[in-house]
Order: sequence, then structure tokens, then C-alpha cells
Amino acid sequence: MRNIRVAFGPVVANDDVSFAVEPGEIHALLGENGAGKTTLMRALAGLLQPQAGSIEIGGQPVTIDGPLEARRLGIGMVHQHFMLVPTLTVAENIALGLKEVRTWFPRLDQLANEIDALGARYGLAVDARALAGELSVASQQRVEIVKALYRGAKILVLDEPTAVLTPQEAAALFPVLRSLAAAGTAIVFISHKLNEVMAVTDRITVLRRGKVAGSLRTAETEPREIARMMVGGEVTLPQLEGIPVAGRPLLEVDRLGLTDARGVRRLEGVSLAVGAGEIVAVAGVDGNGQQELAEAIVGLQRPDTGRVLIDGIEMTHRPVAERIAAGLAHIPEDRHRTAIFEKLSVTDNAVAEEAGRPRFARWGLRRQGETRAFAAQLVADYDVRLGSVEQAIGSLSGGNQQKVVLGRALSRDPRLVVAVQPTRGLDIGATAFLQSQLLQRRAAGAAVLLISTELDEVLALADRIVVLFKGQLTGVVARADFSVEKLGLLMAGRTA
Repeated sequence: MRNIRVAFGPVVANDDVSFAVEPGEIHALLGENGAGKTTLMRALAGLLQPQAGSIEIGGQPVTIDGPLEARRLGIGMVHQHFMLVPTLTVAENIALGLKEVRTWFPRLDQLANEIDALGARYGLAVDARALAGELSVASQQRVEIVKALYRGAKILVLDEPTAVLTPQEAAALFPVLRSLAAAGTAIVFISHKLNEVMAVTDRITVLRRGKVAGSLRTAETEPREIARMMVGGEVTLPQLEGIPVAGRPLLEVDRLGLTDARGVRRLEGVSLAVGAGEIVAVAGVDGNGQQELAEAIVGLQRPDTGRVLIDGIEMTHRPVAERIAAGLAHIPEDRHRTAIFEKLSVTDNAVAEEAGRPRFARWGLRRQGETRAFAAQLVADYDVRLGSVEQAIGSLSGGNQQKVVLGRALSRDPRLVVAVQPTRGLDIGATAFLQSQLLQRRAAGAAVLLISTELDEVLALADRIVVLFKGQLTGVVARADFSVEKLGLLMAGRTA
């Protein structure tokens, strides 16, 4: 890819970007959110057309005018969120979209044998006759890779391939990637986990603000240098310090059980407590009941068994407003769905949870001066980058939106903070800021329940870690006993 330029109106996503990956190479593509990684790969996959620049495959110039042409040229992409039909078998999923395959039995049976053989060749063990919906997450990922290979991929793009894997599953993926590279496959490895990039890649290209910040051999660099290239300066992620001394329990969850609207049991017998001045992290592969646990605690879902107590007061079936009045602050997982009103101003969003209170309203009318002053102070305190507090919050970057959500939640000096994936999708600078704010709440004597799938974040911030697997607690680990191996086993439902 040479001198690629992609712009969306006045916003330039890729500015004169050149990127190359060789056969037999694992090449990491890194950058903060909004750096242009996804846009560049969408251009390679035929999902959008660059306004300038050229693409060559095997030294020959090509025009990739759509996904079918990308596939014909040997380009395959495995997305972070898998694209399998759960009610179809592995073979049927791989057959979808292939003109040369029909679903009558003899051809499909032959296809299943070919898939099994292809998987075995590269250490990608899959059962071609199994239903996709009955496979583990790691197995589904293997199916996606086999699907790309079966369709002739010589260039394989992996978007955050370990985001939904346990540490052990991630470690098992790396030899597979090396095997593919040894067979001549060119692999683009998109990740934000620098330790994984250092472990498995040959070269690294870093994008920053739509431009190439640098390209270098993995063996000739180290994580700190890569982080500097990504952000343009030094960034140090905060770390929990000092011996934990938890005070009285400010959150108690007792034998909580929850069944969702479809009748699926999401939580079973979950018990935990978080004391004043303590951060307790809930770890686990995404989708194992973390969201349901958080929403039961903050009042967005009703458990059918068990109790939730905030500072000793039972709140199991009390409304959200009463929990907030009792000292709860909630930083939700999906800020777009449950935390912000994208078309409203930063000021409107900053006071959204207290707009009707005397501080910001009188006789039903908003006190404009007080609300603007509050929003301006929040923007200053939380380093929100914007033009004006009256601009729509949807026009801000994800990191700045999350800072507004965080500032709104913490401005009430809460005694209990429930933070769900608070740094998901944020760049290194915004991540460091949010993590430091959670540590400050701990130091001020608040109880913090941190729900995160990022093991590095959990290990850095937590006094204790509880692990969820299929809606049940599989273990509680004290800080002195933290280890990636132990947590990985618990995340897979096994005893550490």
C-alpha cells in the first residue's frame, strides 16, 4: 500500500500512508483509537476506496473495488466479532458465499473432510460437522481463520485476535500464526497488547493521527519505545501501591441469581463484597455474566434470587435513583447506549443525572449559569479536549466522551463506584487518566468494583480479583497470589 489517502469530509483518516507486509511475515499494525488502522485495512479489504495512493499484491498493481475482489486476490480478514451463523455447522458456514459449493450432502461432506485436513495442517483443530453456536470462543476463532484459508487467503488480517481469549488460549494461537507464516502467509496483526506484539510479530508499523509514525523490526525495539511512537510522548500507566486496608463493606452481593428475558440463566449464586478503600476486580472472558452482574447492582436488571446491599442497606429491588442517593456511581460499559445523549451538548450531558435538582434548576427552569460553570469545571478537571461545552458530545473522541461520563459520576464524591470496561476502546493517554482517577477514589476511601476483560488493567489496579465463568464465581484471588496463569485457568472454568 503506497501513499494511501482516505478522507471523510474534512477529516483525514489516512494521510499519505505506506504499509507493506511480506510473505511469511507477521506484521503488527498499531496506533491509538482514531489513528487510522481500521480505515487502512478496510481499504485493503475492498470495503472503501482511497482517494489517492496505490495497492500492489505480489508486485502487481491492483484495484480492489469490493470484498469479492479482495477475496479473489487472496486477502482474508478475521474480525474481532466473529461472523458465524450459530445454527449452521462449521462446514456450512465456510460454504456460505462460495459459488462452487452447493449444500447437497455429498459435496458438503467432501468439504467437511477438506476443512478438517486444512485445520490439521496448521494446528487449527476444528470439527467441520459441529454446530458453530456450540463451539467455544477460541474454536470459533479457529473456524474464522480456516474459513479465510479455505477461500485462498495469502494475506490474513487479524483484528484484535486475542480480545476474547483467555491467556492460555492466546498462547495457543501464537504457534498457529507462526505455522501459517512459515507456510508463506502474510499476516497483519492488529492489537493494543504490546506484550503480545513483542512475542509474536516480526515487524511493527505505528500510525498516529492518520500518518505513519514509524516502522521497525520487533527484535530491535521495546514496549516503551512503541508506546512513545503511538502517543508522541511518554505515558506511564498507573499502578496500585501500598498494602490494601479495606474498611467496612460498602457493597455486598449475596447469592445473586439472574435469568434474562429469554429465560437464559445468566448469574447463579454470585457473592462478593467490596470494602471502603478497596478495588475489587471482576475478571473473565467477555459474555460470562459481567454485564448482568453490574446491571443488577446498579438497578438496571432485577435479580430473581439473592440480595444487593449498599453501605448495609438492602437495595435489591430499589430504583436506580435511590442507589445513586445512597452513594453509588456507575460508569457503564456502552457509553453510547446508556451513558450519553450524543446529539445534546457537553453541558447537557454533564448535568444529565442531576438536571432537576436545586443545584441546577429552580421552579422547573434550568439555572444556565450554574450548569455551564459546572460543565466548564468538569472539562478543566478531567482534561476534556473540546472547542466549547455547548458542542454536541457526539462530536468528541471516545476518550473525551468517557472523561465526561467519568467526571459526571465522580463529581458527587460517591462512596461506591461500579466501573464496567471503563477503558475499552480508549487510547493509552485516556486509559492512564481514567485508571488514575479510580485509584484516587480508592485513596479517598471509596469502594470500587472494576469489571474488565483487560488482564493487564486488572492486575495493575485490583486489591482482589474475583473471576466469573458462565455466570458463576470460579475463584477469588488476593493480590499477593496474582498470576496470569492462575487467572487464565479460572477464566476457563478450571481450578487454579
